[in-house]
Amino acid sequence: MVRKSSALWALALLITLASAVYQRMTGPSYPARGKTTFAGSQVNYRLPRTHGDGDAEVRVPAPTSATAGTIAWKRNNTRDAWTYLPMTRDGQDLVAHLPHQPPAGKLAYRVILQEGAERVTLHGAPVVIRFKGEVPIPVLVVHIFCMFTGMLLSTRAGLEYFKANPDYSKLILWTIALLTVGGMILGPVVQKYAFGAFWTGWPFGADLTDNKTAVAWLAWIAAGLKLRRDPGAGAWALAAAVLTLVVFAIPHSVLGSELKYE
Repeated sequence: MVRKSSALWALALLITLASAVYQRMTGPSYPARGKTTFAGSQVNYRLPRTHGDGDAEVRVPAPTSATAGTIAWKRNNTRDAWTYLPMTRDGQDLVAHLPHQPPAGKLAYRVILQEGAERVTLHGAPVVIRFKGEVPIPVLVVHIFCMFTGMLLSTRAGLEYFKANPDYSKLILWTIALLTVGGMILGPVVQKYAFGAFWTGWPFGADLTDNKTAVAWLAWIAAGLKLRRDPGAGAWALAAAVLTLVVFAIPHSVLGSELKYE
């Protein structure tokens, strides 16, 4: 029995880690990466899509000493004209800086390389970068710890369904407690520091980060209440765990807060 319980914890940890990595690497905050061939060389680029204090640095490799770069930017979702700035050389790289924006402000930008008659725009479509305020490290650490551990316990509570004599009580209690502290309390605090508003999900907005946290939290409250009345309703815990994994697999910051310039 102990061996089976340990195996379920190991499986829950593996699933949670995979979900966290997937969420992190597919969200709109993850840098836009790609490669292209220019001036006879392969250019591997990494374009930022999130930034904190100060101007945002955009740095790309220059294939040759004759390669010139231009960055074009404008405020996202506005009728602004594009602003074109020449990039400066820093060793083997070309560098430009996008002007700092208020929290939740977004800029759309393009990087253009040119050498003689050859010209290429990296990434094709414009990249959107969102600016954010700085979140105090202690607040961020506790938020991340609670959310990750809450997801781990959520997954483990769902896997409890497959034991011969499942016991959900403590697992569900700790799942709800961690999602409450990490998501429903510290989540809005982090949101306020980073983007200037405590809550931008339903009914005030469409921020999926806020909405998916609320969905998972409500799912576990419903499962907990159901199991208190009917200890044999383990399928509710399994369903809540699956729902939590599904909603948290939605990439972080999709439909996130955005400053309305106009």
